[in-house]
Amino acid sequence: MNRLTSIVSLIVVYVYLSGVCYAQDENKVAQHLQDISVTIKAGYSEGSGVIISRELLLSSESSEKIKVNFVWTAGHVVDGLRSTRTVIDSTGKPKTIIEFKDAQVVKELVEEGRKVGELKMDAKVILYSDARDGEDLALLLVRKRGFVDQNTEFYKEKNNIPIGASLLHVGSLLGQAGANSMTSGIMSQVGRVLNLGSGDGTVFDQTTVTAFPGSSGGGVFLKDGKYIGMLVRGSGETFNLIVPIRRMAKWAKDRKIEWALDTSKPAPTIDAIKNMGPENAVLENNNGEESQSATLFPFLIRTTKPKSLKRFEPLRYEDKVP
Repeated sequence: MNRLTSIVSLIVVYVYLSGVCYAQDENKVAQHLQDISVTIKAGYSEGSGVIISRELLLSSESSEKIKVNFVWTAGHVVDGLRSTRTVIDSTGKPKTIIEFKDAQVVKELVEEGRKVGELKMDAKVILYSDARDGEDLALLLVRKRGFVDQNTEFYKEKNNIPIGASLLHVGSLLGQAGANSMTSGIMSQVGRVLNLGSGDGTVFDQTTVTAFPGSSGGGVFLKDGKYIGMLVRGSGETFNLIVPIRRMAKWAKDRKIEWALDTSKPAPTIDAIKNMGPENAVLENNNGEESQSATLFPFLIRTTKPKSLKRFEPLRYEDKVP
């Protein structure tokens, strides 16, 4: 009897300690996701993003490595910063030059359960792919070196995330006012195909994590904190679409920036990165009309432009807050 009691006691202690350790792990993951998530301000638009950190050489002549930060966000979040102009090249032919104003990366500071301030840094758009005929992705370089130390861990497995898997989302729901909001949900479908522009359609995964305008560009994560996709579109708070990590990985490979997802991959110098040209010129046949799929699943950006100044823009999931 005493032996049985001892065994039961050991089981109870084991279960209790397991629960404590699990709760501690959850808290660590939650804090880490808060640390790597930022708000992106781009003109009259507000969205979300995640930070990555790399130690890189300044130039091919230097030997000392410098810590720099990059931010992954959605292409449509920074689209309002884009401008184009036509120049004549050395052969006498017209050439379209794509330029971006700097975005602003905002990181909240919290102490003892209260917001105590925020850090704001300018960020250069170094790579961009538009939402209609591209991948709807953008990579930013934070101009302040060593802005933060945190780093996003990306999902590297080849198999897709199974339907029903538990997920977390951290984003700036309703913009800066809801910065670093964490929500949860599941993977509700894999491989949704939307016809947004030219081509055979664009592949998304579908989740039920709660999202609002401002969530665009924010990360969606497994419970262990691994990044599995970027939230970009939605049709209701818990019916949204992400750019899956497999699409991001393919784009990164095509653009030779695998180092932006995998720390084991070699990276160019800071000077070389600054000289990268953004992708995707404005298409000549883009008449501003949205496809039916785009209308059903509008962007989840927070628009701050006064209504009196608004011009025609693609339909977006408007705020429902008075």
